[in-house]
Amino acid sequence: MNWLVLLGLVAFSECIVKIPLRRVKTMRKTLSGKNMLNNFLKEHAYRLSQISFHDVSIWGGWCSTGLPGIFYMGNITIGTPPQEFQVVFDTGSSDLWVPSVFCNSSACSTHIRFRQCQSSTFQPTNKMFWIMYGSGRMKRVVAHDTVLIGDFLSTDQPFSLSVAEYGFEDRRSDGVLGLNYPNQSCSRAIPIFDKLKNEGAISEAVSAFYLSKDEQEGSVVMFGGVDHRYYKGELNWVPLVQADDWNLHIDRITMKREVIAYSDSCAAMVDTGASHIQGPRGLVNNIQKLIGHYVSYSAVNTLPSIIFTINGINYPVPARAYILKDSRGRCYTAFRETSTESWVLGDVSLRLHFLVFDQGNDRIGLAPAV
Repeated sequence: MNWLVLLGLVAFSECIVKIPLRRVKTMRKTLSGKNMLNNFLKEHAYRLSQISFHDVSIWGGWCSTGLPGIFYMGNITIGTPPQEFQVVFDTGSSDLWVPSVFCNSSACSTHIRFRQCQSSTFQPTNKMFWIMYGSGRMKRVVAHDTVLIGDFLSTDQPFSLSVAEYGFEDRRSDGVLGLNYPNQSCSRAIPIFDKLKNEGAISEAVSAFYLSKDEQEGSVVMFGGVDHRYYKGELNWVPLVQADDWNLHIDRITMKREVIAYSDSCAAMVDTGASHIQGPRGLVNNIQKLIGHYVSYSAVNTLPSIIFTINGINYPVPARAYILKDSRGRCYTAFRETSTESWVLGDVSLRLHFLVFDQGNDRIGLAPAV
């Protein structure tokens, strides 16, 4: 019997690859969101095939007033011999990118930059494109090289190198590893998760997140399966709005037993690359009026929870999760306005739950985190 248990643990460890994540805070600049990008696309319609709205979401955690954001990043390597980078594992985008050594922008100079001339497996392309954000813009070039994520090795992996960055001096990570669906890729390259899945390296098309609360360590992203020790009870499975993006239908959003949003116009992206909870301007304004933008920390225990009802199950976000502190010790809410009718569920709400992104069955699983 003991041998059977041992063999089971060995098989379990071979199926799932875990990457430790580090929780960091950052001061972030204003992000006006998709309006600026919309205007850019209208003026440059011929480039629609190269630009995706959803790439904006990797900066979705940037505060509208320069307040601190909280996000999680882990290590990967690119090239031969391997060069190590700290990246955000982001379900809101699909591309892997890091800065190039040829990027001389101030935003690049404070980060690890990829030295392509030192990699024997590097393969350049002539595909180059600009990405526009509310807080700046970025020029990238597509290349191919060997990428290592934990024990997963992807050879000839397409990824992007930023060769010019304007407006991103405050970011803490070197780059981003996108975990969204392939059709959300800005570069139109196959994402690393899908490439590994297609090659049979990942036995189950699943990624999962455990995000630590407060200043605790132990955050992790896992690929290829689910470690049940990270959550309590059963996973509640929620189907996606469409099988091409990590968007869920929200039945309703309530506060103080008052419904503030309904399912007919209520969808939310589950975005591990965003720090805050983002929603339509009018609804977020209502929330701010009810609880106040700046509040006393002593009042946190008296503030109401915001309840997101998803697929018939209530997911309360208590005040201790959505009330944060800035560098001066002042408290503020983690709600941010968007110019659309959609919501974005960022890390302040996601770290309350263990999250499973099941691309094989086009669904997301949620359960209370341990």
